[in-house]
Amino acid sequence: MQLPRKLRNTRWNSASDFYDSNRSPLPLMSNREFFLHRYEEMGWEFRDIRLKQSIRVHTSNAREKHVIQRLESRGVALERIPFLENGYWVQQSRFSVGATVEYLLGFYSIQEAAAQIPATLFNEPRNGVILDACAAPGMKTVQLADLMNNTGIIVALDARRRRLRALSNQLERCRVRNTIVYWKDARKASQLDLKFGCILLDVPCSGNFLLEENWFEKRSLRDIERNVRLQRQILTEASISLKDDGEIIYSTCSLEPEENEFNIDWAVKNLNLKVENIDCYGREAPTEVFGKQLDESIRDCVRIWPEQTQGFFICKLKKRLCIL
Repeated sequence: MQLPRKLRNTRWNSASDFYDSNRSPLPLMSNREFFLHRYEEMGWEFRDIRLKQSIRVHTSNAREKHVIQRLESRGVALERIPFLENGYWVQQSRFSVGATVEYLLGFYSIQEAAAQIPATLFNEPRNGVILDACAAPGMKTVQLADLMNNTGIIVALDARRRRLRALSNQLERCRVRNTIVYWKDARKASQLDLKFGCILLDVPCSGNFLLEENWFEKRSLRDIERNVRLQRQILTEASISLKDDGEIIYSTCSLEPEENEFNIDWAVKNLNLKVENIDCYGREAPTEVFGKQLDESIRDCVRIWPEQTQGFFICKLKKRLCIL
């Protein structure tokens, strides 16, 4: 369905602006054409992309070279991912790489390439106390433990009890020894009465069209606005639980600016946080979106459009300390 010209030519600063201006039926806010027009306005043109499966080697459990040799000897064709330290694209395999002895022994995990980036951006995770606030199904928790070489402590939370089983299974498979798992909503993280030097917020989000069939038909701006409320509550709790010199890594696999740039702009203006520059794969985030001018520091966030990987957004935040 094609968007009416009136809607195609209108800029919406937020989901609420759209609803305030137009009370049209839901399909006008949820079809493929509507979302692709938004992405085009942000500077990205849609193209058909086929995601490549990727793995990450756990160097705390096995030597990387040894794992790669074992897989290649069985006919698995691998290509090193240039922007990751221990990541490889699976170019070809006659069998599922999730059913090998090496996988079951925790030598590697199957993890999308862009999703491997956030956990690597903490300055000094070893021997620290880290909060993984939305941990299930556990890929990033396992990656954090690997980066920490099983030192320090990871406190892993998830709000949904049934997802904790998947998280616990991943931790057991990968021989993680430094993680405590809680059945707790990240919006209540401050109830732990702990201060963390590193907080990973891979928050629940709208996802993107590469991850879910018929995504365009299933999503609407109302869904996005609901996610934004949840994400801001989680950001608020994280800011309370952060040490004065600590770091927050905020990430989503959403392409929607309301869940990304707009959220960080809000956090900078309301939570006494500042954006830190990060050096990783992706593009500089825009500071003007749909006609709305954002804080200039937003350019230090990273937006990854679907090209070599799925879509992703990543940002590092620190407390803005008052100098007396």
